[in-house]
Amino acid sequence: MVDKPEDPIQYLVNFLKRDSVDVILHFIYCFSLSSFVLPKAKKLCEHTQAIHVTLSDILNDDSDLTRAAQQYQDKKQKIPKDLWSQLIQQRLSKTDCVRRGWLLEAIPMTQEEALCLQEAGITPDHVVMLEAPDVVLIERSSGKRIDPVTGDVYHVTFMWPESEEVAQRLETPRTMMPADLIAKKLQKYHTEAHALKRTYHSCLKTINADQPHVDVFSQVLNYVRTPRHSASPYIPRILLFGPPGSGKSLQAKLLAQKYGIVDICCSELLKAVSADENHMGELIKPYLESEQQVPSSIVLRILTERLIRMDCTTRGWVLHGFPQDVEQAEKLQESNFLPNRVFFLEMTDDIAIERVTLRAVDPVTGEWYHTVYKPAPGPEVQARLWFDPRNSETQLLKRLKEYWSHAVDLQAFYPQAVYIYADQDPHTVFESLESRLVG
Repeated sequence: MVDKPEDPIQYLVNFLKRDSVDVILHFIYCFSLSSFVLPKAKKLCEHTQAIHVTLSDILNDDSDLTRAAQQYQDKKQKIPKDLWSQLIQQRLSKTDCVRRGWLLEAIPMTQEEALCLQEAGITPDHVVMLEAPDVVLIERSSGKRIDPVTGDVYHVTFMWPESEEVAQRLETPRTMMPADLIAKKLQKYHTEAHALKRTYHSCLKTINADQPHVDVFSQVLNYVRTPRHSASPYIPRILLFGPPGSGKSLQAKLLAQKYGIVDICCSELLKAVSADENHMGELIKPYLESEQQVPSSIVLRILTERLIRMDCTTRGWVLHGFPQDVEQAEKLQESNFLPNRVFFLEMTDDIAIERVTLRAVDPVTGEWYHTVYKPAPGPEVQARLWFDPRNSETQLLKRLKEYWSHAVDLQAFYPQAVYIYADQDPHTVFESLESRLVG
């Protein structure tokens, strides 16, 4: 579970009241000094269900990275940018941020930090910057009050709490800055803000904070709920289906090479995990060694842990070998890993038998050959070729029968799927896939 609410029923009611449970927001909330971003950020997260992320929260996490960063903090030194970037990536890679989206409050504060995020592949859909005249900001800073219980920020004139109980416990901040120091900080902020605007110009919304906070919040909420229109390519999340021998592995490899997305073959992923000497590896090793099917729940857990990594979330992925039936497809969807392209590579059983049963591998070089399409280069190589018993016609017919028993239901589950005739030159098939991918 992503959340463990004290009141599950009320949590579910609030969750279902959301405008769309499928929308994942990634946005950055910048602010001008004393513009009261904290209460607005919390309120935004309540409305969008995005995860509120601040640097102080990140540093409170218990990990090797945060402990390394804390050493710099204790010495009152600046955290190195590489370490700072890794801290942000570590937090945004967690399941709650991947599934629900995130709001970075006051991250980044400089153009250098913004560029570090870009290099790490962290690109927001929306960036909001709140601004107000310096004289207003200085006045707001002097009238600021803090709720010691919740940490929320209020103001004696502009934003007084409605609750009398909250009003009575408000305190003046212990680190109240004098007006001259605020002016110096504002001057530094304006320099960085100008650079940040250039960095995020394509997704930036600047909002005047010198108006009632209800109006400010309304404008921010409307903006972050507006789908971003961009000429940049979307992040591909591709499912490839097809019978044995249809070329799924080759097409996934070609897509990954050209578009920089992550190629995830479910069977290869399971083999890699089983090779690790950890709990999950030991758990699935007996299944693989006895050639039994690994339970779907375990496969989904392993797959989920792979798909939430930063390379998949920022670059996209092409998945093949899972799901194998509608039940698995439903579980994948419930995990909120929704493909935006689905392809079925189609061919007859006769072609599949010809492709699969006549191929063999050279155990010395690892090179694959085919009796018809790619013969061995000489008698020496031909003599040492190894034919996988699982590729015998008898075994292949069983796999084909299994595939077709679920194919119709899977096609109905993914009505948006595109069908590609796979009995063609591999590069012709790739061109067909590519035309539907970018079209």
